[in-house]
Amino acid sequence: MQYVSDVEGRGRRLVTALLMGLCLLLAACSEAPRPDLGRLYRLGMTSADFAPVILIPGAFGSRLRDKASGDEVWPGPWWRIPFSSYAELALELDVQTGVPLPSRLEANGIAEQAFGRDFYRPILNTLTRHGGYVRSEPGRAAKKGERRVYVFAYDWRQDNVQSARALHALIEAVRRDYADPALRVDLVAHSMGGLIARYYLRFGTRDVLDGQEQQVTMEGSKSVRKLVLLGTPNLGSVSSLHAFLSGEPVGFGRIAPATLATMPSAYQLFPHPLASWLVDIDGKPRDDELFSVQTWQRHRWSIFDPSMVGSPGMEPLVKHFTRQLERARRFAWMLSVAEPVSPIRYVLFGGDCHLTPARLLLEAEAGRDRVRLAPADIRAPRPGVRYDELMLEPGDGRVTKPSLLARETLDPSAPQHEDSFLPIAYPFFLCEHHSFLTGNINFQDNLLGVLLTRHLPWENERSEARP
Repeated sequence: MQYVSDVEGRGRRLVTALLMGLCLLLAACSEAPRPDLGRLYRLGMTSADFAPVILIPGAFGSRLRDKASGDEVWPGPWWRIPFSSYAELALELDVQTGVPLPSRLEANGIAEQAFGRDFYRPILNTLTRHGGYVRSEPGRAAKKGERRVYVFAYDWRQDNVQSARALHALIEAVRRDYADPALRVDLVAHSMGGLIARYYLRFGTRDVLDGQEQQVTMEGSKSVRKLVLLGTPNLGSVSSLHAFLSGEPVGFGRIAPATLATMPSAYQLFPHPLASWLVDIDGKPRDDELFSVQTWQRHRWSIFDPSMVGSPGMEPLVKHFTRQLERARRFAWMLSVAEPVSPIRYVLFGGDCHLTPARLLLEAEAGRDRVRLAPADIRAPRPGVRYDELMLEPGDGRVTKPSLLARETLDPSAPQHEDSFLPIAYPFFLCEHHSFLTGNINFQDNLLGVLLTRHLPWENERSEARP
């Protein structure tokens, strides 16, 4: 009997091992097939359509170097990255006015790879290997029939209006390369780069954030054929508030809030005035005005933290902070008010699989409200309140799905706010984190489809603004 039992045991173990091996084999064979981009878009390489592409990175996406020494400051040598606070990224402010002074840093290329990750290299490789594009720098005449891709390296710390002007200068240089003053380019923009592109389409090089009554002119749309947005926070990002309150994580260190507070573009990533961004311990929305300096002072946030009181340079920094909050408020509204006519409709790509910061929470502690950045930070949660649903929403880890779509809610049946206008051709969602969207094969496949299709269905339409 013992012998029979041993044989049966060995048999069962053998069958189990075979089944496990079969399951592993089936799992390996069941992996989703990858599209053959070379074969899919080979015909596009002989197309008569040669519109150049400009790739616009997001915040932190361009390398910065010292103008005088040529030394790279961002991201800099690999050995600095894990522990540096990057204090040298702070913009110097005029002591009287708080206005940023000309920086000693300048952009010197796109961050194709940094921190051991590929950021923009996957897009460039896809365009050059499979799309028939040739990477180029402005200032060299284009060959007949050459389809080019340019990268827009810019100082991402500066006001996005300034960056829109730099984008216009690049487009004009591309037109000179093609000897065509009426040439229209395709823009592929990641994250904050999408906000720069959208501003440029609406207003060209004009600064409409000075408080004067302004009209949407669509001046920049004369220079653009297609716009592809990847992970763009069209209704802002609560992650940007996290950075202002606790710093921007880089390696094992953080860029300090005081450093970020000198950067005008950082304010222009804040949640739109339409967005619900703050709740109380009971889960009810708060009506604190995000773009009012009094709110930041009252809650002792960012540069108004008690540890900053009396620090050198505080007076110009407070002036700068106040001014940039107001410019950011105007920036958000000027991007969302309806257009008279939308000659270009955007193709949106973004993630919806990662829980993403959507709201901050205030909890009373030691006689005053304390901010909580995540549900796990709450000290005395109320029974029955779904803090995870209130504070986190599906997105890509930095940009929520509603922000990507310029909507106030995840509910697709809810009507869009009349002051949240975004001319979308179609959205495409990926199960990918914000930092890895560029390497997603489905994004790359559909990107080539959008760029290499000569006339997309919506391009012969004119998208009228809502009344």
